[in-house]
Parts: sequence; structure tokens; C-alpha cells
Amino acid sequence: VNVGCVPKKVMWNTAVHAEFIHDHTDYGFETHGVKFSWRTIKEKRDAYVRRLNDIYESNVKKAQIDIIRGYGKFTADPEPTIEVDGKKYTAPHILIATGGRPAVPSDSEIPGASLGMTSDGFFDLEELPRRSVVVGAGYIAVEIAGILSTLGSKSSLLIRQDKVM
Repeated sequence: VNVGCVPKKVMWNTAVHAEFIHDHTDYGFETHGVKFSWRTIKEKRDAYVRRLNDIYESNVKKAQIDIIRGYGKFTADPEPTIEVDGKKYTAPHILIATGGRPAVPSDSEIPGASLGMTSDGFFDLEELPRRSVVVGAGYIAVEIAGILSTLGSKSSLLIRQDKVM
């Protein structure tokens, strides 16, 4: 939610506005001189996500839920127990937010892989790239390629085949 879904929806809505602006003349609107600022939307998007994070954390604290940050694993104890960084926690209900990360191949597996970025890197971009290549055909790849293209990046989408060539 914090590093993918919500910021992606902000960017998607930004692209929707760009499409509307593109079509305005068909509906009788003059839109000469409309400019887009990647930096502005990035700053506003990041501030929005920070505000949401603060709200979420505040609500969790109000509900008297403990947040334990670290690497955890379930134990073999008879009661539901997890161990996080050497300390055990037992509770009737345990939620583990995995904080998953994408697997990035090494340059030895795919030459030039280190030149790319994951979808997380998309949100770190300080400016709209003039050209972009998005690898993959999952919904996130298609959405990001569409966002980049609509906002003005000359974008290509690469789709894998059954075999790496």
C-alpha cells in the first residue's frame, strides 16, 4: 500500500489528467501552454503517502497494537509464537507484514541487469525519463509503461518468452 498501490494510483490519476488534457480540444476547450511537472507530482505524492503512513501508525497505536520491526519467524512453541531478532512474542493473533522485495537478477544472469530498476525505483525518479523500457507484462509493468508514456516518456514494453535468449 505504502510503496506500490497508493503511490501508483496517484501516478495513474496524473496520467488520466494528462489524457483528459490531451482530449480537451475535442470538447471545445483551449489548453495551450499546459505544462507538467514531474517534480511537483512526486513531492505531492510522497507527502500524501507520508501523511497516510502517519495516520495508519496513529490508528494502530490507538488500537493498542504493538508494531515490532525486524526479521521474524514462527517457532515450534505450542502457543502461536514468533521470534524477531532473538526475542519471542506470543499472542492469540499474529500478523506478519512480509515487506516483500523484488528479486533482481545479477549481471552474470542477465547482462546489464544492474542498469535497471524495480518498480520501487519508479517512485524514486526525480524527473520523467525521456525514454523508458519496462520489462514484463504483469499489470504493474503495463500500468507503469502506460503512465510513463502518457506523461511524455517514449516508452517500450518488453515481454518475456518461454526461454531466455
